[in-house]
Order: sequence, then C-alpha cells, then structure tokens
Amino acid sequence: MKKSLLSLAILTSFAAQADEGMWMPQQLPQVAKQLKAAGLKLDPASLTKLTEFPAGAIVSLGGCSASFVSPEGLVITNHHCVYSSVAINSTPQRDLLADGFLAKTMADELPAAPGSRIFVTEEVTNVSNRVITPEVAKLTGKARVDAIEKNQKALVAECEKEPGYRCTVPSFYGGLEFYRIKQLEIRDVRLVHAPPSGVGKFGGDTDNWMWPRHTGDYGFYRGYVSRDGKSAEFSKDNVPYKPKHFLKIAKEGVKEGDFIMALGYPGRTNRHRLPSEVAFTFDWNYPAFVKASGETLAVIERETKNDPAAKLKYASQVAGVNNYYKNRKGMIASYEGSDILARKTAEHNALKTWINANAARKAEFGADIEAVEKLIAERDAKVKREFFLSYSTPRFLNSARTLYRLANERSKPNAERKSGYQDRDMPRMTSAITGQDRTYDEKVDKALVLNFLKQYSAQPANEHNLAFDNALGIKAGMNEAELKAALDKLYAGSQMQNKDFRTQWLTKSPADFQSSNDAFIKAAVALYDADRKEEAEEEELGGNIQKAYASYMKAKIAYMNSRGQAVYPDANSTLRVTFGNIKGRNYGADGTGSWTAFTTVKGVVAKHTGEGEFNAPEKQLAAIRAKDFGKYLDPKLGTVPVDYLATLDITGGNSGSAALNAKGELIGLAFDGTLDSIISDWDFNKAATRDIQVDIRYILWNMEKVDHADNLLKEMGVK
Repeated sequence: MKKSLLSLAILTSFAAQADEGMWMPQQLPQVAKQLKAAGLKLDPASLTKLTEFPAGAIVSLGGCSASFVSPEGLVITNHHCVYSSVAINSTPQRDLLADGFLAKTMADELPAAPGSRIFVTEEVTNVSNRVITPEVAKLTGKARVDAIEKNQKALVAECEKEPGYRCTVPSFYGGLEFYRIKQLEIRDVRLVHAPPSGVGKFGGDTDNWMWPRHTGDYGFYRGYVSRDGKSAEFSKDNVPYKPKHFLKIAKEGVKEGDFIMALGYPGRTNRHRLPSEVAFTFDWNYPAFVKASGETLAVIERETKNDPAAKLKYASQVAGVNNYYKNRKGMIASYEGSDILARKTAEHNALKTWINANAARKAEFGADIEAVEKLIAERDAKVKREFFLSYSTPRFLNSARTLYRLANERSKPNAERKSGYQDRDMPRMTSAITGQDRTYDEKVDKALVLNFLKQYSAQPANEHNLAFDNALGIKAGMNEAELKAALDKLYAGSQMQNKDFRTQWLTKSPADFQSSNDAFIKAAVALYDADRKEEAEEEELGGNIQKAYASYMKAKIAYMNSRGQAVYPDANSTLRVTFGNIKGRNYGADGTGSWTAFTTVKGVVAKHTGEGEFNAPEKQLAAIRAKDFGKYLDPKLGTVPVDYLATLDITGGNSGSAALNAKGELIGLAFDGTLDSIISDWDFNKAATRDIQVDIRYILWNMEKVDHADNLLKEMGVK
C-alpha cells in the first residue's frame, strides 16, 4: 500500500507542474494552451518580445519589480519598495513615512535612496555555449569557477561597450544554461509619490503575509536621463526618461474568476533542490535565521526606543528583517508535519531509478548525482560552522574590507579584476559607500555586533576563525564585558563613520591602507590574506558543485520531458511571467472556513484603531464614511475594493510586479502572499497558493480622493 501511494504522490506532483510556473518569456509558447484556457486574449507569442508591449514596460529596481505607467518615465511599484527612499528623505521634523509624500511638480521630486536604479531589459541572449565551452566543461573546482567568470566578464564587457547599459550573465537550471541580459541602467531615480504609512503599510507586520489584507502597497518613482537620452547620475539638467512602452490603466474593474498575469523579477525559488538541501534548510538553517532575526529586531527596538533619528535610520532595515522573519517562520510552520521531504525524496529516487535503468544515462549522470550529495553536505557544514561570523562583523569593518579589496583589484587590468570590482561597478559602490551614514548609528551597530559576538565567542575554539579573532582582538570563551571592551576600542579607533573620510578610501592604494592606523582599516588589512584563502576554498567547492549540479539538472529536465512536461528554471531575479485567475480559497482542513477574493475599504474602517500599525489617515476615513467613491465603486461589492487574491506563482522580488488583465491592462500590483502558501518557494501547492494584489481602483481612489494627486492621474491618462 505504501509503495502505490508513494508512486501516486510522485505522479500527482509532476502532473501539477503544468498549473504552476515562473516562466521565462521565451518559454510561453510551450504553455500557450494553458494561457488561453485561463483567459488570455493576447497572442502568447507577443509576450516573448521583450522590447514590445507589455514586457517592454516592465522594469527591475534591483530587488523589486515595477513598470512604466506614463510616457514621462513614471514608474509604479510597491510602497515597501520605495520605503527606504521615503525613510532617507524623512526627518523627525518632516516625517514622510508617517505623512506620505506627493510631488505636485517634477521640480518637487526628491532623490531616491543612494544606489537606487531602474533597469530596463532590452535584450536576452542564450550564451550557454560561450560560457561553458568544451574546454571549460572539462574543468573542476576553482579552475572551473575562474574560467566561467572569465567568460562571463568577457560577455559583459562586449555588451557594455555601449555606455549606460548594465549587462549580466546569470545561470539557469543550476548552471546548465546561461543567458546574457542587457539592461539600460537609469541611475537618476527620484521619489514622486508615496501614501502615508497608514495606507501603504496599513496593518504593518501584524497583517504581513496574512489575509484578509487592507494594505495600499503602492508608490511611484520617476527615471531621469541626460538631455540626449543617456543614462546619467543625478543632475538638475536631466530630463524624464521616455519609455518605448508603458502600461495603460484598466478602465474596467476585475472580478473573481478573471484571468490575471504578473510580469516581474522574482528573486529566488528552490523547487529543483535536492532532498538533503530541503532537510538542512528546514531543520537547521531557517530556524537559526528566525532566531537571529528576532534578536536583531529586539536589539534595534531597544537601542532606538528613545532616539527618533536612529529609529528613522533603521526603519528600512527593520521592515526588511521583519518581512523575512515572518516569512521564514511561516515556511517552517508549513513544513512541520508536511510530507514535503518524503515527496522530494520519492521524486529524487524515481529520477535515480530512471537514470540507472539505462546504461547510457547511468554513464552520463550517475557519478554526478552521487557527487552532488557529498559536496552539498560539505557546504552545509561550513554554513553551520560560520553562521555567526557575518552577524558579528561591524558594518564599517565590512566597508573597509570592501575598500581594501578594491584597492588591490585596481592594481590589475580591468578585465582581470574580480566581478564587483571593475570600473563598471564603481558608480554603485560609490553610492553604497558614501550613503552608509544615512542608515547607520554607532550604538545600534555596536549592540547588534555584541549580541552575536557573544554567541560566536561561545563556540569551541576549533570552530573559530583565527584571523577574524586576531583582527578584532578577541578569542574563544570571552565574556560579555571583555567583548564589549574589545569592540569599544575598535570603534573608537576608527573614523570610518565619517563620510568624507570614508569616501577618500575609494581611490587610495594598497600601500595607503597598509600604513593606516585606523582601527577598521587595520583590521581589514589583517584579514585580507585569510579572506582570499577562504574565498579560494569556497570557489573550489563551488566549482565542483556547479559541475555536478548542472549534470543533475540536465538529467531532471530529460526525465520530466520524457513525461511530457515543460520545465521552467528556478527564479533568479530575471524577467518571468506567471498567470492564473483571481480566486478566493477554502483554508480549513475539514472544508470549513473560506477566504473571499476581495477586501474593501469597509475593512479599513473596521481595523482602524488610531494607533500604531492600524492608523489610517483621517482624510481617508472621512472619504470612506462619506461614501465618496466616485467611479471606483465596485457595483457588486457596493464599495471600493482594496486587495484581492489570485493563484499567481510569485516570490520575493515580485514585489511591485504589474498585475495585468487578459488584454494586458494594469489591474493592480502584486505585493505579498499568504503565510501558509509561501512554502511554495520550495514546494508549489496549487490548492493553497495565493498571492495578494492591491487593486488599481484602490490606488486611484486614494490618489484622487485622499491625496489629490491630480497631476499624476492626468499623466497616467486617468483624469
């Protein structure tokens, strides 16, 4: 009985994959029938054209997704994606987080957070044969990593000969395939509009990953370029970027059952991971992360409680940590008591049986399938041993390490420098280094480091990094007072918190670093050789894993294709399309309990307390009470919809993704999932998976009736 049930589970799992997917645009013809069946009215082939509508309007913010919504470079995304820009432009006297921000004219727009970018994808090319050449295919370990990186850098340099573009060569299917992606890099990004937190973050961390939801998670940027249309740093002489395509706002509201698709840049999923990786992640890694995140939030809360300026500086970090803290807790809860590991193991065993059933397949894949398990176990042991190291490093020590690495890399020809330290990386690095003081407070940073350094110090001496200990002046077994004294000395001996001082080191030589008496810089110099040795060891292991993993994925794709299934790659921050329908769900295990597909402004009033996370603006409450809904009223709901559920397959990075109807019109923004379905990063469950969109009608209603953003509504063709 167990055997037959297990076989059925495998068949069911593989069959379900036709209903899921973060598809590369060029793969959509493979699922054209499913797209049409779901309700798409466009030609699926048109979605493959990245420079045409609608894909040409979709952009990346380098961590969030967004889209152009006007011919003047206006970009719409989530409130939490512009959050850091709002926080950085806020002061205790002018709290834009609390009050919101609206630029009535372009002259009123504010510079976004340092390093903010809008990436416009213009070209995607399969370059697998130029990365994994016949010569590279024979290599292992660090030699393989170095050769792959060399080929990637050459492809990037070739692509970036045209100024103003950012090109990348990410891997797909575990390193089996590589694509070169060419993106226009808009470097002058400005904050245009964000509603008050009482709208954009209504419900806060309490409602995060929950349903029903009443969050108006939207905000606007604008991209600027030089007068000749080229990418440029911030300048008052720059002009709005003119996109080739922009999304039109849907004139008709949506209802349950309607087709929906989202185009965006999902960050990472892990659906092709091995059973051993699943076990390590959920049995150790995620629980450790949750514990560390909880401690981080507690320390920041304690240290900023009576310091409004520091609280604003850490507001963005707190929001980010809280998001993943709750996310990982939800994943752990979904995993516990589930059959995910059993099914993943059964699927993996079925794959191995298929491989071993044929001599040619066994000769091609057998050894790599066995090797990848051992290599991953070695990697996981290292992760476990060094978990507290990254948490125990002062922020400006890490900055000093980066700057000293830069000084050493600059002594080499540009093409031979490590990725991340080439001339192409300098604008981003400069923005990051110079802007750090805007999100830094020494007492908070020191308290965070001390919290984790105590736990690192408690590890056995043979699990310590001797170079790190020597650089910080610590050793295994030190008590809290001794560690605090060491940190006090280290921080007091550095000027790295000074922006002007820190900026100078962007152009200094290795000799300058070696002769410096600054405590953080001295520590960075002392750590350099050990850092490079450890990096080389990681690359040796990584190269071996890459070779074996690519072979594993080749076998898995062949196996699934033999069963008649198309295979999409795990998410890797590249443009993807996901589609489905607007739909509520039953959530009770016994069939009781259900979620309606929509929430409305009635729920905003019901949840409003006037304090903390549930503090809606009075202007909004007044408009709701007056039933001043205008053309945004949903006849069936009898009021204005706020958020809605759909069966879209999304993950982190999809935040801000344009939700489009069957005609490709904007109907909302994806911004979240439900807590019991976020396990879909590892294991997609069609019945349970729901993502959450903010309805475009709620966005427009707020803009018109509450914030009076008439200038933007007119620009978007709404008013």
